[in-house]
Amino acid sequence: MANAILTPTAVTREALRVLHQKLNFVGSITREYDDSFARQGAKVGDTLKVRLPNQYTVRTGSTLAAQDTTESTVDLKVQTQKGVDLNFTSVDLTLALDDFSERILEPAMAVLAANIEADAMTMYRDVYNQVDNQSLPATFTKVLQGRKILVDNLAPLNARTCNLNTQDNVDLVDALKGLFNDQTAISKQNREGFMGRTAGFDFMENTLWPSHPRGAANAAYQVNGAAQTGATLAVNTGAGLPVQGDVFTMPGVFRVHPETKQSTGILQQFVITAGTVTTTSFPISPAIVTSGALQNVSGSPASGVVIAFPGTASVNYGISMAYQKGAFAFASADMVMPRGVDFAAREAFDGVSMRIVRQYDINSDKFPCRLDVLYGFKTIRPQLACRLANR
Repeated sequence: MANAILTPTAVTREALRVLHQKLNFVGSITREYDDSFARQGAKVGDTLKVRLPNQYTVRTGSTLAAQDTTESTVDLKVQTQKGVDLNFTSVDLTLALDDFSERILEPAMAVLAANIEADAMTMYRDVYNQVDNQSLPATFTKVLQGRKILVDNLAPLNARTCNLNTQDNVDLVDALKGLFNDQTAISKQNREGFMGRTAGFDFMENTLWPSHPRGAANAAYQVNGAAQTGATLAVNTGAGLPVQGDVFTMPGVFRVHPETKQSTGILQQFVITAGTVTTTSFPISPAIVTSGALQNVSGSPASGVVIAFPGTASVNYGISMAYQKGAFAFASADMVMPRGVDFAAREAFDGVSMRIVRQYDINSDKFPCRLDVLYGFKTIRPQLACRLANR
């Protein structure tokens, strides 16, 4: 019996299934905002404001101390369109779905998934928590230090992932192979690179984690002025500029417990954010907050203290990531369905919406076809993630 001609819905669903399997980073972070971009007749445009949890202070004694509720939001923009363009022949479209998937969809979705993952992984530069182990091999102890940072920042116990670059995986997997549970699925969905679960993490491997190009900032930078707060730090005396994603600490500036606001005795880490970086001013995250419900440090840095950048100036180091899914968000939107084409279909699977559009070219007897995904991503709560900086 001849094979049935493939339908647009069947092709789209199979493409999404293959893509979904390959997205092990995007597949392990929050994707709950997709519905906001998919409402018929109530579109939010390309930007959704995501509310962050409210924070309050506690009163001691019987005297009322009413406090206003100040809501914080971050903008999640869905504005990146990526796709793969193909030419199908009439012969291709008479293949069985399994053959069509292996020959055509598998390589197409592999390259699309790689580009989407690589885009999303740039969010590592927003994360200020870091376990410093530059130039040295990854160890299980360093993973546990990352776990401690997540626990100290009150990361929920569920949906935690340790996503390793390939070198860190080499360094860790032999030591941990006896600890992994014998599992073939994560949340009932297969993911490429999934290795197992131990120490409260689902361990995965991903070839796409970038190395971080440590900036050229030297060790002479000092804080310029006392009582500084906010997302900009005045500095002086240093040379060479840090780059977005460089992590640093300042003596005497300690992280506080998120709820009691008591000093933990552990230096708060900061990261250089996108913006204008000069030898006199650094854009930083988190913003320095020394009091109130949003307090995150024990106090402002003293004027003249030396800023410490870990690692060696202008030398790259590897990045892996330990995180709870709420640290990052990914969303995709339903794209407009065109009319007057040979066929078109749109399907959504596990938070990813894909559209396929095909037209017939009578001159070549081919079917030019495009598969598109419209998406966006955002670091929602960076305190729920920790970079593992190794060799």
